[in-house]
Amino acid sequence: MLKTMFVYILQCSDDSCYTGITNDLTQRIAQHSSGLDRKAYTYPRRPIMLKWSLEVQGPNQAILLEKQIKGWGRKKKEALIENRLEILPFISKNLRERNKQDQ
Repeated sequence: MLKTMFVYILQCSDDSCYTGITNDLTQRIAQHSSGLDRKAYTYPRRPIMLKWSLEVQGPNQAILLEKQIKGWGRKKKEALIENRLEILPFISKNLRERNKQDQ
């Protein structure tokens, strides 16, 4: 049986986003908020706010989705957070077209 995992996006106080995975979302958000790890990305960027999460089955699916989201730009992450999933392909297409024009 696959373990339930969560992929999540936090908004940090400097307006950056942090994407992570966990098997206990409530506990992990509390850890980010409390600043247990001084070396963590979120430590100097507290307070943080949970902006999006998705429950998935198994660590492999969570890791794949986390890596995919980490590769996205800000506009694509914002569309995900705002549940505007229908525009995700267009954001990618527009970025590819802009990159071709810049070459």
